Amino acid sequence: MLTTTDTDAPAMKRNPRDETEFLALIERHAGIVRKVAMSYSRGAADRRDLEQEIVAQLWKSYPGFDGRRPFATWMYRVALNVAISIARSQRWHEPEAASLDDETIGTFGEADASDREQGVRELRAFIAGLDELNRALILLYLDEHNYREIADILGISETNVATKISRVKQQLRVRMNPQGE
Repeated sequence: MLTTTDTDAPAMKRNPRDETEFLALIERHAGIVRKVAMSYSRGAADRRDLEQEIVAQLWKSYPGFDGRRPFATWMYRVALNVAISIARSQRWHEPEAASLDDETIGTFGEADASDREQGVRELRAFIAGLDELNRALILLYLDEHNYREIADILGISETNVATKISRVKQQLRVRMNPQGE
């Protein structure tokens, strides 16, 4: 005889409308999943796996979404929690070595484009080297969330957000300009 557990019950109570709404929301906010997965994975295979894990957890958690906050805020929180949890368990702290394609991007075109691409690579490497919380913080900051939204998503105070962002910016200044020029 088959029995259902409490964790199976919400899935069995879902109606097709829930699934349609969920898929529409995921499609509308797919960039969030991609950004988080890109920031917390080492390579393409890890990124795809992480994207799938995030979407699976979003679906599992969807019945608990109450709608009082924007879906994107809730989605960021779930996605970041999944990514941080997996990153900690698998220790994806070191970025994967850049591929030849990444290294040759700047060789074509103007010097300004090459300099800009080098700056982007250095920024990505810097972000990849941050601990999980600061990486999430900077991801949200670069996505132009205000301090209140970041605090809400990460579950920390606005003052803590401001302090952490200031410290990360200082670390970035030192790394990008070691001679203090």
